[in-house]
Amino acid sequence: MDIIGSGILTGILHAISQSLLIPVIIILILFVIFALISVGGLIAEYTSRKKFKLEESESLIRSLNSLNNTNQMKEAIKESDINEEYKLAMIKVINNEDFGTETKRAFADKIIEEEELRMEKAVEKTDMVVRLGPTFGLMGTLIPMGPGLAALGAGNIELLAQAIIIAFDTTVTGLAASAVSYVVSKLKKRWYEEDLSNFEVLINSTLEILEKK
Repeated sequence: MDIIGSGILTGILHAISQSLLIPVIIILILFVIFALISVGGLIAEYTSRKKFKLEESESLIRSLNSLNNTNQMKEAIKESDINEEYKLAMIKVINNEDFGTETKRAFADKIIEEEELRMEKAVEKTDMVVRLGPTFGLMGTLIPMGPGLAALGAGNIELLAQAIIIAFDTTVTGLAASAVSYVVSKLKKRWYEEDLSNFEVLINSTLEILEKK
């Protein structure tokens, strides 16, 4: 009875694992397509990326510090050469200038936090492929090996060869998608860390100027 029960359970496990092969292959193909699209997006972002210049930021902060009212500060920000995201965030801080000191600081921290979350979300998908690519590649390797080894025992070399080809192909595909996504994520994270550092300088400087006025 135990042997029958064990056979039923192992049969169920075998059926489940074999039924996963096609979905795993489809997911790996989607990972590769996504990785290629991500490379295109990286190139497009690099070509349109506005280089942050410290001199521009310093000049803007000095200009804001010399102005007398918030309307003039807003106009100076709009006419500056910094990124549009920076402009909107700085103006948002200025619009809260009637709040108390602690409230203004809390809002400024929230603005910085939202920008950080936005940057993290931008690399969320590529990070996911980095982690899941090798996992699905390994699944694609192991699933066909069971029938392949069974075919070897039965002397069916052709079926074993097909299983090995599928195993190698899925492994390479998963690792390739993961490697490409890793490079994309790494480059974007480096850009975003630099952007976030510059963003914090501008927000905190704006807040400090408002507190002095």
